Amino acid sequence: MKKNKANNNTIALNKKARHEYSLLDKFEAGMQLQGWEVKSIRAGKVNLTDAYVFIKDGEAYVTNIGITPLNQASSHVVCDPTRTRKLLLHQREIDHLMGGLDRQGLTIVATAMYWKASWVKLEMWLAKGKQEHDKRDSIKDRDWARQKERMMKHS
Repeated sequence: MKKNKANNNTIALNKKARHEYSLLDKFEAGMQLQGWEVKSIRAGKVNLTDAYVFIKDGEAYVTNIGITPLNQASSHVVCDPTRTRKLLLHQREIDHLMGGLDRQGLTIVATAMYWKASWVKLEMWLAKGKQEHDKRDSIKDRDWARQKERMMKHS
């Protein structure tokens, strides 16, 4: 019997991103990681809430991903939990991201980290920041959808 892979390959999620941003275009990138980081990721010690993607000199980087070092894996290495990590993207993807950044108000938001085979992948979206009234509208829409489901269920 085949296992459901959707549950066990997710490492970390940024649930706040869907509330704070309108997500437009999705991208998937690999990351340059050190050995102690991979061991900590396997142990699930990752925090994506403040992750920020930026482009410098034609290359994409992510910063503020908190990877807590394991004591036994990082005793001989100097560990920086929030160091800037290079993202592995094709040039056309970087060009597309740069075009989105040049437009007014768009940013790149890291939403998830997951395993794809033996590789760690970062899911990121080209996104537009929501105003306060946009957030309230999306909450109202979500509540109304829930109420419709309840009414349909009881009918």
